[in-house]
Amino acid sequence: MDGANLFQLGIGLETGAQAEDTRSSPAANTDRDLFDTARDDHFIRQDGEVFAGTHLIIEVVSGHGLDDEARIQQAFRDCVEECGATLLHIHTHKFSPQGVSGVAVLAESHISVHTWPEIGYGAFDVFMCGDARPWRAVDVLARAFATADVRVKELRRGSGLVTDTVAA
Repeated sequence: MDGANLFQLGIGLETGAQAEDTRSSPAANTDRDLFDTARDDHFIRQDGEVFAGTHLIIEVVSGHGLDDEARIQQAFRDCVEECGATLLHIHTHKFSPQGVSGVAVLAESHISVHTWPEIGYGAFDVFMCGDARPWRAVDVLARAFATADVRVKELRRGSGLVTDTVAA
């Protein structure tokens, strides 16, 4: 395999995260108060629960412009701004004869999409941790793709992994 193929696979890319830090583990930090709102770990503390982040499964139905790569990239940027997130990178791919897949990598996690413009459908994932407000992406996507039919399911990622017992 030559260097170009290795590059395509992402091997040897300088990303700043080349190896896992094994100097400490989450189990070693159980003596810290995980429900302390002053902690700077980007976990969400809401309704007496601690979880890693809010993951929205957003379905855009009867949408317009779902085959427009530039429009999707702008929708990602608008979501990032409206949600108060930090954009690190956007990568999209236009398929032939139609459809777009893409991801916006965020400091707070990601936004991703795969579209079926022939039926007006876009499958978006919006996953954010910390102080970002992912629910604000719903209205942004409805406007971006000119539809009132946006369906949302919410998952609290990491819910139940940290309990009052572990935090004590």
